[in-house]
Amino acid sequence: MLNFEFQAPTKVIFGRNTIQKVKDEIPKDKKILMTYGSGSIRKNGVYKKVMEALKDHTVLEFAGIEPNPKFETLMKAVEIVKNENIDFLLAVGGGSTLDGTKFIAAASKFEGDPWDILTKGAEIKDAIPLGDIITLPATGSEMNPGAVISRLSTDEKFAFMSPLVYPRFSIIDPETTYSLPEKQTVNGIVDTFVHTMEQYATYDANTPLQDEWMLGLIKTLMVEAKKVLKNPNDYEARANVFWCATCGLNYWMSLGCVQDWSTHMIGHELTALYGIDHGESLAIVLPRVWKNRKNEKMRKLAKMAVEVFGANEFLPKNILADITIKKTKKFFESIGRRTKLADYGIDKEDAAKKISQRFKKRGTVLGERQTITPDEVYEILMHC
Repeated sequence: MLNFEFQAPTKVIFGRNTIQKVKDEIPKDKKILMTYGSGSIRKNGVYKKVMEALKDHTVLEFAGIEPNPKFETLMKAVEIVKNENIDFLLAVGGGSTLDGTKFIAAASKFEGDPWDILTKGAEIKDAIPLGDIITLPATGSEMNPGAVISRLSTDEKFAFMSPLVYPRFSIIDPETTYSLPEKQTVNGIVDTFVHTMEQYATYDANTPLQDEWMLGLIKTLMVEAKKVLKNPNDYEARANVFWCATCGLNYWMSLGCVQDWSTHMIGHELTALYGIDHGESLAIVLPRVWKNRKNEKMRKLAKMAVEVFGANEFLPKNILADITIKKTKKFFESIGRRTKLADYGIDKEDAAKKISQRFKKRGTVLGERQTITPDEVYEILMHC
């Protein structure tokens, strides 16, 4: 097991009728900027509940944060924060709204070009405090210090992390997910699955407890996902899927583990260049990354075949690994997520060339051993 440090400063408020508790989490002397997306929170009643709860607070609004939050949009909010002396940010919506709000929090206090936070890893020394009411189980952003931001002018997508952008609190009411379009629900399930696998499916670092936690999450997610898709108003299934999503990327399960994240890095480029959903990109890339890296991931993939997919433990490990790859792809397809670039009208050779060239220009290597070169990324995408 690797050395690790861990903090979990976010207060999680989970369950039915919890949105009203936001009033107790933000001091009344704080000037709030509430951020949200396209307006779905108005249609599903969340906006009304939030505003009623905060009727004794000073609340300004910033709408229009995109599903892949754009740097250009977020910088408009930064100007509002500075001009209006905002001292608390409240993200209401999905993980993209929260990711964007984390960037607003950091960029509002940053001296210099905020794009450097994303492209140069510039140190964040201060940030506006923030909290959230999260309405979409997917990113796990509600309990971690990271965010992913896109830029329209360059067709790029980058992540950043800082302990200063941990949410002070996250309110999770699973009932807010009843009205989600099925596509968003499915994308969230795929995102949660792949988050967990980026932390699990690597080489073995002798982390048996963490491995069991992660495989238990995957088994739970697969069972509860089918229930949600069959009955979108199944509260218990919605609650279980949401908690899977939160735990899938609050990093407690992978403490001391080796992590990969190559699927995400390749997927981000597909989203930036072609506009496909994040969950769609992950379903395309993950099985092929595993296929290419089967030898070094074999023990973990074989264990998953036995414990998640019920395969015979006495089969050779390479066969068990293949079972996991095939069954994972089949699971994605069973919940309605296609797994080929051609399914989305993307020419695989065009994608392979553009993305491998980008990685060459940046000097990017991927994977848990940092051995996936741009040339291998080209090969991976040519088989997607």
